[in-house]
Amino acid sequence: MPRVAARLSCSAETKAELEKLAASRTEEARKVERAKIILACLDGRQNDQVAAALDLRPNTVGDWRKRFAAQGLKGLRDRARPGKPAIYGEALRARVLKQLELPPPAGFAGWDGGLLAKALTVSEDAVRRVLRKDGIQLRRRRSWCVSTDPQFAVKAADIIGLYLNPPERALVLSVDEKPTIQAIERAMGYVMTSSGKIVRGMKSTYKRHGTVNLFAALEVATGVIQGKTTATKKRIDFQAFMEDIVRDQPADREIHVILDNLSTHKKNDEWLEAHPQVTFHFTPTSASWLNQVEVWFGILQSKALSGASFLSREHLIQALKDFTAAFNQNAHPFVWRKREVKGAQLRNTVANLRI
Repeated sequence: MPRVAARLSCSAETKAELEKLAASRTEEARKVERAKIILACLDGRQNDQVAAALDLRPNTVGDWRKRFAAQGLKGLRDRARPGKPAIYGEALRARVLKQLELPPPAGFAGWDGGLLAKALTVSEDAVRRVLRKDGIQLRRRRSWCVSTDPQFAVKAADIIGLYLNPPERALVLSVDEKPTIQAIERAMGYVMTSSGKIVRGMKSTYKRHGTVNLFAALEVATGVIQGKTTATKKRIDFQAFMEDIVRDQPADREIHVILDNLSTHKKNDEWLEAHPQVTFHFTPTSASWLNQVEVWFGILQSKALSGASFLSREHLIQALKDFTAAFNQNAHPFVWRKREVKGAQLRNTVANLRI
C-alpha cells in the first residue's frame, strides 16, 4: 500500500509569511519555490500532485515537506555546507572600512573598488564582496541641507502652520521660479543596445533656441498650479506675476505667500504696502525645501523637460502651459516627507554606520 504524506498545518502568521515569499519578485528563486511547495502541501495536495504542478521531482517535495513539518520556516533555509574557509574575513573588512576614512589617491575625488584593491594589495573581487555584504555603494550620492538660520524653528513653524492650519478663508500659496529653462532641440528616437535592450536614444549634438523663466504658484489647499513664463527673472517680473494672482482673488481675501530668500523676493515693501491683503512668509536660510512648489518643479522636470526636444522658445512655452493644464486636471494637495538628518549623523564614520 503506498504511503500517504502527512498533512501539514501552520499558524496564520506563518502562512502569511509563506504567501509573501511565494509572491516575491526579489527573493532568490529557490526560496520562492520552497514557499510554493509548502503552500501547495498546506492545501492538502499530495507530493506527486505538487511535483506535477511545479515541475519538480516528488522526492524534492517530500524533503521540503518533512523539513517544514519538523522546523517550520527555519527548515526552508539552506543548511550550512562544509567548504574551504574564506581567505578574507573580518580582518579585510576592518581594513576596507578604515581605508574608506582616508583621503583617496591624489587626483581622485573618491574611492572605488579598483583603488581600494590597489591600496590594500588584495583582489578587486575581494573588496567588492566586502562592500556588497556591508551595503556600501561608493558611486551613489545623497545630499543634505542643514539650515544654520538662528530663527529656523520660528520660521519653519510659521510655514508648517500655514500648511496644516491655514487662516480661515485665506489663500495660501507656495511661490518660486524655475529660471533659465533651455529650449534645446535634438534628434530623438528608440535605439537597440548591444545587449538587445531597447532604450530611448538622443543625438549628442543639439541646437539652442534660447531660454525661458517660469514663475509658479502652488495653491496649497488644492495642489493647483498657476504659472507664467517670462524672458527675464527680475523683481519687476515677480511683482507682475503676483499682480496676476491678486487680480483673480476677491479684494478682501487674505493671501499668504511662502517664498525662499532669493533677492527677487526681497525688497518688495512698496508693493506689499499697495496690497495689504498679501503677506510674505520666508523660509529659513538654506531651507528652500520647505517650499512645496519645489516638489512640483521636480515633477515638471521629470515629466516634461528631461529628455524632451523643443523646436523653438515658443514650443517650450507651449509645452510648459500644456503640462500645467494637464497637471491641474488631477491636482491634489501635496503630502511630502523629509528625512531628518542630525548633525551627529554627519560626523559618523563608515565603521560606525555599519555597527
